[in-house]
Amino acid sequence: MTENGDFYYGQDKIHYEVVRKKVKNKPESDKLIAKKTKPRKVVIKVHPDQRVVATAPVDASEEIIHDAIMKRARWIWQSLQDFTKQKNHVLPKRYVSGETQFYLGRRYVLKVITDAEANDGINSTVKLSRGKLNVELSQIDSELDSEKQAVLVKSLIDKWYKDKFTSVSRERLEALLYKASWVESSPSVKLMTMKKQWGSCSIKGNLILNPHLIKAPKECIDYVILHELCHIAEHNHSENFWRLLTQVMPNWKEVKARLDGMAEFYLNE
Repeated sequence: MTENGDFYYGQDKIHYEVVRKKVKNKPESDKLIAKKTKPRKVVIKVHPDQRVVATAPVDASEEIIHDAIMKRARWIWQSLQDFTKQKNHVLPKRYVSGETQFYLGRRYVLKVITDAEANDGINSTVKLSRGKLNVELSQIDSELDSEKQAVLVKSLIDKWYKDKFTSVSRERLEALLYKASWVESSPSVKLMTMKKQWGSCSIKGNLILNPHLIKAPKECIDYVILHELCHIAEHNHSENFWRLLTQVMPNWKEVKARLDGMAEFYLNE
């Protein structure tokens, strides 16, 4: 269950979402004890796409949530300012340890491992591990100069992203097809890196998806797939198209805004 709210910090009006989470049923004895303890926390997060989200217990009052927001108003405002500055200064990646990489909406720290003992010495590999995207270079690759090594690391990460997205895009397409009742059979999917588009649909109904989408949350991937599936029925952005998209994904505007808000980060190479 999601709600919305606003507050002012100085002259700035800040919008926030409230997500309520149910608490697992507890024995009566536990409930009696819980009445004497402090209310459960309202957790506030500011996301890189400048969404402010307050996660609260389902029984928390609007007053409690608003008070929690106002207590952290300055921090929320400052975080939004920082993300705005960061967005305005997106620098090309150098593919060195410490940089940020994205995968399914989460941030991971890139770690380039050149120690020969960390690898079997034959093949360079890419692995996710404990909040890090580890690129382990083979002994031969570790001896490359920094410029050539950066080119290699980029190519390894790009291939890893494409391999992951090949699997995820198929999985999401199959999971969403039941919503597109006008599609008679599963369309073919081609991956193509694009600078300004997330996807497209050919006249024959074949989908083209941008592998950079693997960096976005699955809900954003779903939005792009459903958007393109709607084009099989409606080839342009007519009123019928938007009506159809709303039927299959009522919250598409919010999801699109979330994806567009992070586009500079996801498309940054």
